[in-house]
Amino acid sequence: MAWVKVADSSEVDEDRVNAFDAGARRVLIFRTAAGLSALDGICTHETADLGLGFLTDGRITCPLHLSQFDIRTGEVYNPPAELPLASYPVKEEHGGVWVDLPE
Repeated sequence: MAWVKVADSSEVDEDRVNAFDAGARRVLIFRTAAGLSALDGICTHETADLGLGFLTDGRITCPLHLSQFDIRTGEVYNPPAELPLASYPVKEEHGGVWVDLPE
């Protein structure tokens, strides 16, 4: 794992879907009253871009088949997806948002 600057702090809006590319990986970053969280940005069902999904009640909904995932843990709530999204440690420092991603 390696800490990667994924975005400037100003690019991560509160209570919105914030999607970024970190090398070949799509990463979602969420800013809520509880803090920051970071998840894989590709649905585990059929590789849809969750950056095009929508956020409701702490869940990201896949735009393709409507599976929902917890934005804090990546837990899957409903099919057709069966596997959770990977979640990653995230921190904010020096004006940036950093995510600890697999190398």
